[in-house]
Amino acid sequence: MTKKKRENLGVALEIDGLEEKLSQCRRDLEAVSCRLHRTELSPEDRRSLEKERNSLMSRASNYEQELKMLRRENRKNMLLSVAIFLLLALLYAHWTILYTSFTLQ
Repeated sequence: MTKKKRENLGVALEIDGLEEKLSQCRRDLEAVSCRLHRTELSPEDRRSLEKERNSLMSRASNYEQELKMLRRENRKNMLLSVAIFLLLALLYAHWTILYTSFTLQ
């Protein structure tokens, strides 16, 4: 997926989309594998199915790598959000303590 498209979608939505694509790819791979194990296939049909199976396996591998990258990015974003929240909470607590000590004097 291009960077511009990724900027328009949230990381979580991208992960959901890729998981669906991976799931569909695995279902297709399972169907192709079942067809390959049938006893009566011509050599040409067998080669065609093996080529399709290899293509699906490659696609599934690419989806898995991209999912791994997106999940890493999602964790990084989550940690950044938590750090910002904690910083703001500390600043608020510090400001509240200073304000209450100032008004008590």
